[in-house]
Amino acid sequence: MLEFTDKGIYCPQAELYIDPWKPVKNAIITHGHSDHARMGSGHYICHQDTKAILQLRLGEEIAVQGFDYAVPFYRKDVKISLHPAGHIIGSAQIRLVYNGEVWVVSGDYKLMNDGLNIPFESITCNHFVTESTFGLPVYKFPPAFEVYQNINKWWKQNAAEGFNTIIIAYALGKSQAILHHMDERIGDIFLHGAVAKVNEVYHTRGYNFPGKKIEPDMDRKAIKGALILAPSSAMASPWIRKFAPYRIAVCSGWMQLRGARRRYGVDRGFVLSDHCDWEQLNRAVLATEAENIYVTHGYQNTYAKWLKEQFGLNAVEIRTQFEPATGDLE
Repeated sequence: MLEFTDKGIYCPQAELYIDPWKPVKNAIITHGHSDHARMGSGHYICHQDTKAILQLRLGEEIAVQGFDYAVPFYRKDVKISLHPAGHIIGSAQIRLVYNGEVWVVSGDYKLMNDGLNIPFESITCNHFVTESTFGLPVYKFPPAFEVYQNINKWWKQNAAEGFNTIIIAYALGKSQAILHHMDERIGDIFLHGAVAKVNEVYHTRGYNFPGKKIEPDMDRKAIKGALILAPSSAMASPWIRKFAPYRIAVCSGWMQLRGARRRYGVDRGFVLSDHCDWEQLNRAVLATEAENIYVTHGYQNTYAKWLKEQFGLNAVEIRTQFEPATGDLE
């Protein structure tokens, strides 16, 4: 039912593309990160919480239709529904049914509970399209709640020693999960404009996150012992240096690798990802009971080979143009 084309994943029976990387007439979007949601398509379909994000990032004037999870709709003779992916707020797996055949395109996803997002839903299907961002055994992520606790402890220590604490994380998704678990009793929380914009959009959907946007005229010398959340684009910038003295940390699954913190030139690295680690990937794939697995962005060659040899699945590598949305801090 699905074809892997130079524009993206295409369903000819429904005449729509899933997360196309080139402009198309009809696109259904798994989530709002820029490697999956691109400009120029005629009409977009997504989850209700992603709709406002698409309008923020692609323009208020776009034609976009939002659906809730598990609410079926039809495109021609194809039955389609969106299901929780656990990646970020509003992220969705796409389930398509035609002539009794079921496909699921997972987009980006994770199984680990982060205390904010609706957890990943396992969907039985015949064909499953999976990412493999961290598709190697070396990736074994700690529980998210343990990481949040460690961030709070580090922030508290820094504040006591007279330092601001700067946390580098995706503006869309990871920042909100972190903010949801920060202890405001420790001190003030300030936000880079990119994070603040996303929070404002989610506020219209009923989500409320702590933190005050940093304005250009703000007296930054008066900011002491605070937590400052910023995207990777702010690293080593004049903007960030004005918060000295500070200690800086990166939140990323790549922090699992030895030497990653040193390569990024930061004081601390927290292993925190919005993707599956190795064990989660295997669990997710097997839970679908799918005979056919299509492995996309990440370690797709290695992971497809593993699924074939270890579990006897018909797994194939699929090359896509999905790349990390803001650098390599997944």
